[in-house]
Amino acid sequence: LAPSVMDIGQRFVLWVRSHCCHDKSSADIETKPKAKGKDIVVLKNDHVDAPKRPLPPLPPRDMYVALYDYTARTADDLSFRAGDRLEALNKTGPWWFARALTGISANKEGFVPANYVAQEESLYAEPWYFQDTKRVDAEKMLLSEGNETGAFLIRQCESQKGELSLSVLDNGKVKHYKVRKLDNGGYYVSTAKSFLTLKELVQYYSENNHGLCVQLGEPCKKLEAPQTHGLSYNTVDHWEISRSSIKLLKKLGTGQFGEVYEGLWNGTTPVAVKTLRCGNMDPNDFLREAQIMKKLRHSKLIQLYAVCTLDEPIYIITELMKNGSLLEYLQKDKGKELQFHDQVEMAAQVAAGMAYLEQQNYIHRDLAARNVLVGENNICKVADFGLARVFKVDNENVYEAKEGSKFPVKWTAPEAINANKFSIKSDVWSFGILMYEIITFGQMPYPTMSNYQVIQVLPSGYRMSCPANCPTVFYNIMMDCWKENDFDRPTFETLQWKLEDYFDLDVTSYADTNRIP
Repeated sequence: LAPSVMDIGQRFVLWVRSHCCHDKSSADIETKPKAKGKDIVVLKNDHVDAPKRPLPPLPPRDMYVALYDYTARTADDLSFRAGDRLEALNKTGPWWFARALTGISANKEGFVPANYVAQEESLYAEPWYFQDTKRVDAEKMLLSEGNETGAFLIRQCESQKGELSLSVLDNGKVKHYKVRKLDNGGYYVSTAKSFLTLKELVQYYSENNHGLCVQLGEPCKKLEAPQTHGLSYNTVDHWEISRSSIKLLKKLGTGQFGEVYEGLWNGTTPVAVKTLRCGNMDPNDFLREAQIMKKLRHSKLIQLYAVCTLDEPIYIITELMKNGSLLEYLQKDKGKELQFHDQVEMAAQVAAGMAYLEQQNYIHRDLAARNVLVGENNICKVADFGLARVFKVDNENVYEAKEGSKFPVKWTAPEAINANKFSIKSDVWSFGILMYEIITFGQMPYPTMSNYQVIQVLPSGYRMSCPANCPTVFYNIMMDCWKENDFDRPTFETLQWKLEDYFDLDVTSYADTNRIP
């Protein structure tokens, strides 16, 4: 017999239950009679309107805050200002690909220097946190133009690793406070009051001066932005650049290795351009040395940006220092404005750069005031490191001890003069001569003697006498650099901390925070 209509309807209900509703009970399904006696099966409304399964959450956005202003150097860069918010999209290498969320490039994407930004809500993003700033630099920055009483910064403490220091400007003087940590992770300056975070500590002392010399005001102004890693993201690894991208603007001077010009790269970025004289250097030797030089990066070393070696003269592209060589700076009007503490600081900066080369097992070979460059605010950086190794004059080694040749005898250690033995300790000898140049405002070393006379008297123990107006402690450091046995000379690391702590070698100068001034 043929199945009845009802049988067909019941079979359809069973099919729906088994194929569409899975684990739904029969209570979830109803049949509704319709015209002509046919049953139609529908799902109840509570299942029709049930929410869909939620999607997995999106990963958190990688948000950053700009610490400094930056102007785009290429069409693929982003311009931004300090305080702008950016989202990092690709954090490969020293140049990141990012999207600007606020500011002059809002909603645009491009490359940004990684050392110009800090993660949002992190300690590094706070305008008052100067992580690696040394005590002497903190004082210099706080005393610079634009800061008023109450200006402050928090930095890593030099005398006690892992501790923090609060430096505050008080009527023309900088006072330092230890920021101590509690076992539970909190912080305090005075034992009378503690805080869970540094941000809370700063907020409190911005409203009260309990335990401090003054109430905290505006964060210290930053003197300068850090150097970017190379000119742009595409010159980091491929640093042979087109000569046509460099425009020479004006000649800055002539040195032992060639002429130096102020230039402009890509129509956007001021640079220094050193042109090397033709025939005085094997290009292959130079390129091997330049590969090493480009990897050496320190705040007190001139950064090598790029080279042009396909034609002569060879171009070396470096960061630009507006005030030229330290020698000229000392000898001209700027030298007359320097105080003794400025001279000590300059020597300390050179020692810091050389301490880095020492750590990298690299030798300068021609350390002198003429090879140190000066920027704004007496910032000093060591230049031309490594060039002496490959540069030649008249097909003779530059450092051959020969009367009449271009040999910097008065800056060179005896073992280098007599046995061509160069080491970081022969650089220490040269540093002592550089200290003499600094303290005498660029006077020629051994002013009454010829190169030949200097070569004759050094083995007998002769050393320059203490210059006029030179403190004994400063002169004693110079004399340590000129010890006959190179092993007895100090390291640059030692010279650095001696000069940085020249005026204050102990930590007792920190303000007494257990009393109210």
